Amino acid sequence: MTEKQYDALIVGGGVAGLTAALHLAERGLKPLILEADERIGGRLSGKACVNVKGVNFPVEHGVHGLWFSYVNLRALLQRAAIISQLTPAKDEQWIHRSGGTIRRVKIGATIRNSLIPAPFHYIQLFASPQFLAMLGWRDWLSVFNVWSVLAMSIGIDPFVEDQPLEGLTFGGALQKWGPTFRALFYGLTRNGLSTDPHQVPLAGFLAFLRFYTVLRRDAWRFDYLPNGGGEVCEKLSEKIINLGGAIRLQSRVTRVEQRDGQWIAHWNQDQTHGADSAPFILLASDSPSTESIIKSSFPAKSFFFPHGLGHAVIRLWFDTKLKNIPEAGMFSGDFVMHNFFWLDQIYDAYKRWSAETGGSCIEVHIYGPPEVLAQADALLITNVLTDIYRAYPKLKGRCIAPHLQRNADTHTLPALGARGTHLGIETPWPNLYCAGDWVRHEAPAFFLERACVTGLIAANKILESAGLEPWEVKPYPPSEPLAAWIESAMMRGRKNRRRVKSVKINS
Repeated sequence: MTEKQYDALIVGGGVAGLTAALHLAERGLKPLILEADERIGGRLSGKACVNVKGVNFPVEHGVHGLWFSYVNLRALLQRAAIISQLTPAKDEQWIHRSGGTIRRVKIGATIRNSLIPAPFHYIQLFASPQFLAMLGWRDWLSVFNVWSVLAMSIGIDPFVEDQPLEGLTFGGALQKWGPTFRALFYGLTRNGLSTDPHQVPLAGFLAFLRFYTVLRRDAWRFDYLPNGGGEVCEKLSEKIINLGGAIRLQSRVTRVEQRDGQWIAHWNQDQTHGADSAPFILLASDSPSTESIIKSSFPAKSFFFPHGLGHAVIRLWFDTKLKNIPEAGMFSGDFVMHNFFWLDQIYDAYKRWSAETGGSCIEVHIYGPPEVLAQADALLITNVLTDIYRAYPKLKGRCIAPHLQRNADTHTLPALGARGTHLGIETPWPNLYCAGDWVRHEAPAFFLERACVTGLIAANKILESAGLEPWEVKPYPPSEPLAAWIESAMMRGRKNRRRVKSVKINS
């Protein structure tokens, strides 16, 4: 047992844990973060640099963007003076391959700058000749089916209503769509939720659409971190330590217990075993790790924990640079990879190298299927490079270095468990809280923002119990007027139907 006393133990040093620790430390409490990894930050952390032709390039879990609706994370970074400037996204391109035919269309700026108000702003795509050229007669016949799913995302709020829609997947809802519409939303699903649509619960996808696009045009706007997530995490951890908090790396918590009003976290570090205690404990690790801790600590109970997803990230450096191409986008159809980012248009270090050498670097993500991810490193790189040459013929033979990175199964698949089974910020155990992008809460946020807002709310619970002033939780931007009116009308209609149905059953 360590001798130093802390006011709160935080298991996990990702965005949720760092957010909670900073807000506690700024109110004068002394939190201890126990992080299993050798670096702070979880999925936002940096990784060891990669040396290409004598130049060190920063590497991370993958490119992250701060979407317009990430209001609490943006407020935290601004208040703590973590980042002075962001890199605005310009446009995203959709590249679709069917056999030997490759078509492409810019969709990002079209959607967020649409002249048509939400929720009809996707209609702006029909003003693009490239998009119209991709549509076939089956797509035109399926327009009603497409609209019915989009309308469902307007009229159902899975998080607020705690509506898991058990047994329904987004892939199932796509079956009656035309091939082009299906390919577009297959790409959006893989790009946004990191897995096959047939694995995505319908409730998770509807909530995803609501937060990222369907209720507001500007929700599609986002910015890049100019030096990646590693810089953010390092600066946050430095502030926490300067305020009296502590961080212990490579300390994997195996179980927790409550004794004499104190929570005790048992951890392993190399071959060493130890424990720390505090009046409050916050489980802020990823879903699989939290599930392991809960099951090892308490009597068996059927709690729901969202699946963790793994994926591969491949970076390719070239000795030439293409002109007038969007900095990011997605692949669909007969491609191995699913999205891409030209790092020389996003990150400062890559921009400097590109300006000096005329080279470029692309990052692509592969989210499955399992048999693709199971390929040997050399084969997977070869297949990706072949597809890159198909998409960008001018790059053929110009690759100077590849780098493959396999990320662990910790990326959250958004899903809602059956009512009463999905852990929220407050838990059945007094003074034990949860935070992370997998935690149930009515906030509409996803991923980085959900981790931030649940970490902030959990910190407020601890502060209130300690008699200290909580921090403000910023509200999310409201729906655009037309979308809000349709949403209200649809929800009133559903409420009336439920009332009529209840009267008939009771009579």
